Amino acid sequence: MTDSDVEDFVAQRARLVGIAYRMLGSAADAEDVVSEAYLRWQDRRERDVTSSSSYLAKIVVRLCIDELRSARVRRESYVGPWLPEPVLVEETGPEVAAELADSLSLAFLVVLEELAPVERAAFLLHDVFDYDYPEIARMLERAEPACRQLVSRARRRVGERRHRFDADERAGRVLAERFLVACAGGDLDGLMDLLSEDVVLWTDGGGVVKAARRPIHGARKVGRFLVAIATGIPADTEFRVATINGRPGYLFVVGGVVTTTLSLDIVGGRVVGIASVLNPDKLRGLRCQGSDA
Repeated sequence: MTDSDVEDFVAQRARLVGIAYRMLGSAADAEDVVSEAYLRWQDRRERDVTSSSSYLAKIVVRLCIDELRSARVRRESYVGPWLPEPVLVEETGPEVAAELADSLSLAFLVVLEELAPVERAAFLLHDVFDYDYPEIARMLERAEPACRQLVSRARRRVGERRHRFDADERAGRVLAERFLVACAGGDLDGLMDLLSEDVVLWTDGGGVVKAARRPIHGARKVGRFLVAIATGIPADTEFRVATINGRPGYLFVVGGVVTTTLSLDIVGGRVVGIASVLNPDKLRGLRCQGSDA
């Protein structure tokens, strides 16, 4: 492998991890896939590659499709709602924040779970990562018209359930703080003022820790559930402000270990979705960053 090959891979690495994470919903698995892609890039027979971006993306996508197919049975037997592994995002400017809120939110990644692996790959490559149809056809080894159909079908299915979330970080932080104060104080009325009538709460414990086995729908049910569980939060818990998958939220930290993440999807100044990950297997990679609330 030449120095130029290494430089090409390093230049593409962030994008490759982004593709793999959105395909798999796991930061750890995404890193594994990209590491395997590096080995294949290193050992490739073709030395004169026209586009390293397309070539490397093809390797990553094919590896992800194989992984998704093998993971299907595990996902079907998962205890309770399955949420992607949360990732922390540094504060960004408005344009980047809007993109993250749209393509990195846990709610969006859950919607992607309903797509077939190849359909998911085509949609992400075209609508999120801006590859053109000829490139996608080569990556997926399908005819270009077939790839257009995959993207069109996926776009229609995703559009039926997709929210355009508020991207104002400062407003989101203020609302998230009010949300936490209301929960901790048992203020159901205050909480109801922040929740959309059709709010949905997902809690992912994976059968490892106690969590709701089904999504909870509706402001009244969600509010009562949150107020009830807040009383069981350990007294030594630190609440650290964080941007989780591009959305405002908190890390719950006990003894320096992240025990829970909570992120809010906000539309029109109201919380429409709440995602809480408690499964410790999905939290091991999180750093305890952010400020105390």
